Amino acid sequence: QVQLVESGGGLVQAGGSLRLSCAASRTFVTFVMGWFRQAPGKEREFVAGIRWSDGDTDYADSVKGRFTISRDSAKNTVYLQMNSLKPEDTALYYCAADNSFFIETTSREYVTWGQGTQVTVSS
Repeated sequence: QVQLVESGGGLVQAGGSLRLSCAASRTFVTFVMGWFRQAPGKEREFVAGIRWSDGDTDYADSVKGRFTISRDSAKNTVYLQMNSLKPEDTALYYCAADNSFFIETTSREYVTWGQGTQVTVSS
């Protein structure tokens, strides 16, 4: 079974940047890769998604203009570039894979999940 491994999290000051990576353990067929996040006491929420075939993307309103999702097909890796970070971006960030064509924003649509990487933004 394919595994997703996130990396790149850490502690950063408000206004700073981080780049998260999500590497698949092997090549696998998937249509969409997504990033989600979950803060303590809150539900898991959609952050960004990308369709593997054509690079089409979607973002949560809260991160538009600050975060960028991209993919490297040769490396089976998806990235999340996060700029102008805010304390409210603090959360455990997960990547996930979905077999549908459309970029879904609900976590239950995604079938494979990584273990998560912690992002903490200090004020």
